[in-house]
Amino acid sequence: MGDMVSDRYRMSFHKSIFLGLVMGAVMPGGVWAQPAGGGSAETEVEALLTLQRELLGRAEVAEFKEEVDGLRPRLQSLVFDFKRYLRTNPKNPDGFIAYSLLLGNPLLDERERAKALLLKANSLDGNRAIVKNQLGKYLAEEGRPLEALNYFLSAVQLEPNEPLYHLQVGLLLGAARDDFLRSGEWTVAQIDEGMLHAFSEAVRLAPDSLPYAYRYAESFYDLQTPPWDEALEKWQALEARVNSEAEKQMMRLHQANVRLFQGELETAAELLTEDVDPVLVGQQTKLLARLERLRNPAPRVESEGQQEDSPVEVGERRMVKSDEDALVRPEFTAPHEAGVTVLNSATVVALAEESTVVEVTGTVEVDLSLEAETPLDPAKVEASDAKPVKAP
Repeated sequence: MGDMVSDRYRMSFHKSIFLGLVMGAVMPGGVWAQPAGGGSAETEVEALLTLQRELLGRAEVAEFKEEVDGLRPRLQSLVFDFKRYLRTNPKNPDGFIAYSLLLGNPLLDERERAKALLLKANSLDGNRAIVKNQLGKYLAEEGRPLEALNYFLSAVQLEPNEPLYHLQVGLLLGAARDDFLRSGEWTVAQIDEGMLHAFSEAVRLAPDSLPYAYRYAESFYDLQTPPWDEALEKWQALEARVNSEAEKQMMRLHQANVRLFQGELETAAELLTEDVDPVLVGQQTKLLARLERLRNPAPRVESEGQQEDSPVEVGERRMVKSDEDALVRPEFTAPHEAGVTVLNSATVVALAEESTVVEVTGTVEVDLSLEAETPLDPAKVEASDAKPVKAP
């Protein structure tokens, strides 16, 4: 039973955003919105998007792989319908964007074809924020975080009131921190300020989003000199917002973590004495061990000319956030305004100095021929609970 609970908690926080892909994107006022107009082309693409939302929504909540297998013929038919639409409307960027979101969904995972469609949409209309966002995501996850930031910032400039685009900037600055520093164009202070500002804007624009608020609170662990009083306030506020006792315990563990960094050992000890859900025991145990080390520090050995170590190491600061064996995020429902895939910052790779945007995003041609269509790979179309999504 404990393993089942653990898997559920591990997956749900980011899966709800990551697999929420198109459901929010096609809603009015979301990050993907139809332009004004009532022509037949717009009506047809809206019908395709409605079906797309229905099928992916059903797949997202499916508990067994067999349920999703039953949707595969309809997904295949939807692919054919999109191709027919694009052959009839080759100048409409909306169709290319919508089809790219379908193929880029983790359930289908046709990244190369999705990128080709995005590049085509970008060539038809260079002022679509959703296209900039998705291309930035691919660039970041495939080795070009500095270029990716330009795309994310373009999305922010085009649609400054969309919280997702601010979130992407914060995720990228946190994940590719070393790359930005090595470029020589960024300082630690600039990265810290930019990351916090991006997360705070995302939360300001989506005040009801628990996932956004949680990630904002986490970001304090990444700062060079965290304002711990402010971080503590974030975790206390989150404790007041969540519903289940396990979620509240998670927020109190974060408060204990912050108290340890503040040197408030007895206050931290009080927070760590309560019984917790079995899924949180690993984190509690590690925090208790750290409390013991701080109460009984090992003798410091200093070499001549060597600077005294900081009382708190940055790596230890990130323990609760980044330790995969211990980390468990509460179960939240993602806001539907998220719309498109969120940057999976765990996959951001090192900077490839000589790569070009074309090399990273690929040169795949947009193939709209029905005869050349490869059937959907059943291995890629799985029940959402069958394969955990690695959290950023």
